[in-house]
Parts: sequence; structure tokens; C-alpha cells
Amino acid sequence: MISVAEALDHLFALTAPLGTEEVPLTRAANRTLAAPVTARRNQPPFAASAMDGYALRAADLAPGATFDVIGEAAAGRGFAGTVAAGQAVRIFTGAPVPDGADHVVIQEDTTARGFQVTLTGEYGEGANIRAAGGDFREGDTISAPRVISPADIALFAAMNVPRVTVTRRPTVALIPTGDELVQPGETPGPDQIVASNSYGLHALLEAAGAAPRLMPIARDRIDSLEMIFSLARDADLILTIGGASVGDHDLVAQAAQGQGMEQSFYKVAMRPGKPLMAGRLGNAAMIGLPGNPVSAMVCGHIFVVPVIRHMLGLGAAPVPRLSAPLAQDIPANGPREHYMRARLDQTGAIAPDTRQDSALLSVLSGASALLVRAPDAPAARAGEPVPYIPL
Repeated sequence: MISVAEALDHLFALTAPLGTEEVPLTRAANRTLAAPVTARRNQPPFAASAMDGYALRAADLAPGATFDVIGEAAAGRGFAGTVAAGQAVRIFTGAPVPDGADHVVIQEDTTARGFQVTLTGEYGEGANIRAAGGDFREGDTISAPRVISPADIALFAAMNVPRVTVTRRPTVALIPTGDELVQPGETPGPDQIVASNSYGLHALLEAAGAAPRLMPIARDRIDSLEMIFSLARDADLILTIGGASVGDHDLVAQAAQGQGMEQSFYKVAMRPGKPLMAGRLGNAAMIGLPGNPVSAMVCGHIFVVPVIRHMLGLGAAPVPRLSAPLAQDIPANGPREHYMRARLDQTGAIAPDTRQDSALLSVLSGASALLVRAPDAPAARAGEPVPYIPL
């Protein structure tokens, strides 16, 4: 067996960042920016009013001063003239500040009568003007790589950039295996169960930025596995679920090797998830995940998500870990790194669930974290800091 860190190193060696494509902003959210974005204009493109009020000369400010209102400026429709001494322009938020004016008095600090406005004397200290280019300037650059957020989309649009270059989504073929499986909604036989891992992993992959493809269930026969492998040959990554162990009906490795798979490793010193396999099959990297539901999902978080991020050009790194104090005493750990399903309470303390069986999806669904126990870690007391991975 190899360690989790060693397994990740092998997986990063099996994969590489993918190519790029250009997409419109309406299809860019949650994609990985692959090339810098450069602003094509200033924002705001002119000095703009930050308030509804009156634009005038700061030199004319005085309590009780009265001004002649010579026009109006609104967003998208500025005032073409120049503001002189004793004059003001009615102005609205976002409108260009007229020439000659360098201060906006908010309307609440004025009294208007006809074509004149008088200051009440409480006109504040700020100019209430947004400087031209105060947000960003033409030529300013947003660096890559980064996952594009909704706020980024708004920024790129304001920069007058309609399309961006992103990394191609990794195509992932998800292959559930086993005679015992039926699809959700079907009626299981007396010895069958409903496939669940593939659907949970599909959601995890989509959230990580991949393009998962759910393949038909491969039965416990070499010819069935070979047929499904042939359908997955155009994928960037092949994920098999189950059948990677050493039982008489665990045929994934045998079938994959018959198709030319070059195995990189088999078995990782972790709980849950020990029977993990990886290699290359044609042009695709391949990861053989355990069949137990929790094992498959935990391995998805620990191995598959970092691999997807690597393929997206976001670096080769393990899932980040945080730290929290234990809510209770926990016993010593065994020789394998243990990823315990756990919950964080309202105080920020963490407690593992009392049940850690790798078949219990209800426990995983109720967990908010994976509490990480190092190999041979000694018993720990309540209040001691422990590492965890948020779920």
C-alpha cells in the first residue's frame, strides 16, 4: 500500500492541464479562466454622481447659499453646458458630472423653489462624486487561472469583454460495475441494490468543473466491462466504481489490463477507500474507486476533485484542510489514515459520528466534514485541534 500523498502524486503524474476554448460570458460562470482578461475601457468612463442632488462648484459652498438651477443630468443623458459661479445642475445617481462642477450636494440637504435651490447648511464633507476610472482603468488585467464567479462575470462585462478563454472541461466517464446494481427508479431483484455512487460522484464532478458522463452499468463479466470501456475511450478520465478489489467477481483490473491499461498503483493506506487503483487506459487516465458508497464518495473528495482541478490548470495540490477543536475524546487511530465522517457544532468544535461503517450513506449525508486522523495517531482529548476537510 502507498500513502494518500503518494497516491495523489501518482494521479497528478497521470494527468495534465487540458486545452482551452473561448466562451461567451453567459456560459463562463464556474469555468476556469485560462487567459488574463484586460479591461477595454475605464469604469466609470467619466466622473459620475454618487447621489441624487445638485452639482455645483465646491468653492461656492456656504450654509444658506442659493443657486440658479440651469439644467439636469441623468444617467445616460448628461448636461452639455458648464457650471459657473452661483449655478447648479439637478443631477441623478450615475450621471456624468457637468464641466465646472466638482461637488454634488445631496437633495436631502437642499430646499428647491422653482429654478433655484438653497443649501440647508448640512451638506457634509464628501464630494459625492465617483472619479473616472475609480473602479478600473483601460488596460487593467484580471489574472488567470481562477474559477470564474458571478461577480467576475459582472466585472468582465463592465470591462466590455464579451468572451473569455477558459480551460476545457475534463470529460469523465463514470462506470458503475456489478450484477447487484439497478438504476434508481427500477425495481431491484431480491439480491440487488440501487446504484448510488455514480449519481453522487456525478454531482461532485459537476461541482468541481468537470463534464461527467454516466455510462451504463457494467456487469460482472469481462465482455461487459470491455464493451463499456470501449464506449469511454474518448474521455479524459475514466472512473470505475466497484470491482477493483481481489474477489472472484472483481474483474475491473483484469478487463482494463486486457484493454492495455498501464497500472500506476493499487491500494492506499486509508480508511475508507483502501482498494483504490489507478493507471492509464489509452489516452485517458483511469481511477478504479471502491464499491462501498461512502468509500467511493470519500475517494472522490480526496483524489478525484484534486485531479479535476489539476486538469483544469488550477494546480496539483491536495484538498485544503482546516483545523477545529475536538468536541469529545477520541481513541488512537490504526495504521491507515482515517477520514471520519464528522459534524461541526455551533461553537466550531468537531465530533466524529459514532458510526463509521463505509456503507452508511445517511451518515455521510449528515456530515459537514471529514475529520482526518493520521496513521497511528494517539488518542486525542476534547479541545485538542484536529485537521478536517469541509464537505
